[in-house]
Amino acid sequence: MKESKKWWVLGTVSLAVFMAMLDITIVNVALPEIQQSFAGSFSSLQWVLNAYTLVYAVMLLPVSKLGDRFSRKIVFLSGLLVFIIGSLASGMATSDLWLNIFRGLQGVGGAAMMSLSLSIVTSAFPEKQRGLALGIWSSAVGLAVSIGPLLGGILVDSLGWRSIFLINIPVGIIAILFGMIFITDTTKKQRESFDFLGLIFSTIMIFSAVFALIQKQTHSDYTWTNWRIIALFALAVVSLGLFIIAERKVKVPMIDLSIFKSRSFIGANIAAFTLGAGLYGGFTYLSILMQNYMGYSAFETGLKLLLISVFTLILGPFTWVITNRIGNRWLITIALFIGMVGILIINYLLKVPFEWSYLFPGFILLGISNALVNPPISNVAMSSVAEKHIGMASGILNVSRQVGISFGVVMLGISVTNGYFDSLTSSLKNMTEVPAAMKTQLVEILHKAGPFAGQQIFDSKQAEAYQQLPIFDQIKNIVFQAFNEGMNHANILIAVLLGIGALASLLLIRDKQKA
Repeated sequence: MKESKKWWVLGTVSLAVFMAMLDITIVNVALPEIQQSFAGSFSSLQWVLNAYTLVYAVMLLPVSKLGDRFSRKIVFLSGLLVFIIGSLASGMATSDLWLNIFRGLQGVGGAAMMSLSLSIVTSAFPEKQRGLALGIWSSAVGLAVSIGPLLGGILVDSLGWRSIFLINIPVGIIAILFGMIFITDTTKKQRESFDFLGLIFSTIMIFSAVFALIQKQTHSDYTWTNWRIIALFALAVVSLGLFIIAERKVKVPMIDLSIFKSRSFIGANIAAFTLGAGLYGGFTYLSILMQNYMGYSAFETGLKLLLISVFTLILGPFTWVITNRIGNRWLITIALFIGMVGILIINYLLKVPFEWSYLFPGFILLGISNALVNPPISNVAMSSVAEKHIGMASGILNVSRQVGISFGVVMLGISVTNGYFDSLTSSLKNMTEVPAAMKTQLVEILHKAGPFAGQQIFDSKQAEAYQQLPIFDQIKNIVFQAFNEGMNHANILIAVLLGIGALASLLLIRDKQKA
């Protein structure tokens, strides 16, 4: 491929990936306005996020296989078109139900773009330039995750919530035109029969696992032993077993299980999972801390998170230089360790009253970690499999990252909630000057509001009756201290997840020996 053309390919793919990843985070800040527009329930509001995430995760493997079988270029551009149609329909939705359906359609297109982007970039660049190309690709992913709240805040404040979907249309059309011109199809089309059993079992497996996590997230009263949760996880495990059996028997499997013989490939996927669960899952609760407890607007919160994405822009494209010196294995290990230290510093400094200075040092380290870790993870995953398995490897890596994010959001949410309620109950019990009847009423109000309401609890009509009481400020301090305790629990879990990823990378990943 000509020198200039491959950079246009990279630019086109990065633009599409940026758009797909942006749609995962940009919607967060628009939820209050969407709820007001449709007068929807909280559960239907959560599905504005979950519909995209669920379909996106489920479709990553099937579309990557379709790209390998028919044409990566055609499937990628078809995904772009589906994403544009889903964005237009979401922007014109007349109810929360239709919005959720169209968000699922966006998820199909987003999965096609994301899953095939890595294989297209890998095929376009020779191995000696692949690290730089994947660094730029990873910068687009990291920037989209970090800048989503800021861009969403700007669009919602100035043009309304529908603009966050409609903005995708002109961007997507540009990406399609560039893709048609510059992307060269190098796919070797396969004529063998399609692995329908593998498709069915893998879809059921991923759907069940992610949907079980979503059920736990949206139903705080469900325990892990709830029959719905157990049934979904059991279905995922059974589907996994059937999937493995089917893949061993078909001539052309959807996933060639031999790629898991590569320790490096396994290490890269563990790193991607823990990165998604720890760092990207943690963004949700750091945003809640800044908006609901520190009083920052959606725009201001996004501006603070830019501190993380700035490092992605600066360091991302140059990680290949560091990789050439110390190797992918050590770079991934060190980057995850830096992230672990960053979250532990936040945990050590964080106290009530919350201040930006407590987050600032940790955000710098999280930004460096995020910038350094994505390119070598992608590089390891792509370079540790045969050329014919690149599309498959790309799909598996993206599934690991996305399921990791879903897992992290749920598990970190449970950690915050448990720490919050334990601290709240204990502190209110020790308030001997409050009458028992009032204490019971307070506990009921605060438990119903939950840990993520923050300042909204004290601005609500229910709180007006208590505002003149001498204990009002004391109760407010108890709530903030309880959330701090919940964040401590979550921060420790993030550190553990990143530590597991660092250790797995160190033990499993092996760099290719230089000639």
